[in-house]
Amino acid sequence: MDETLETSIENNEEFHSGKIYCANCIHCKLVPFWQENGQSYVLRVHCAAGKWKKKLGKEKYYRYFTIFHRYLDECDAYEDMGDTKEFIRELHSVLSGKDEIFLMPEK
Repeated sequence: MDETLETSIENNEEFHSGKIYCANCIHCKLVPFWQENGQSYVLRVHCAAGKWKKKLGKEKYYRYFTIFHRYLDECDAYEDMGDTKEFIRELHSVLSGKDEIFLMPEK
């Protein structure tokens, strides 16, 4: 992990105590998002509890490498998966900073 990022998380500059981080919720799911060519996909996350909606009611998807930035003040469906601060720190260290394209395996 970038040393500056590690320091900022430790100093709570990037981490917001008392907030609900969606990435640390059991309802935050990683799903393939197929490209128009039908031969490749990228990864996205969505809320399986249906809490991420657009203004017109459609479900909202986020790029998986940005999910550690999404937090709320409250959520009635939130079920944590452990220590939030440690989890967010780990996400910062393992997630790529851009979309990765996955190709459909040849049969």
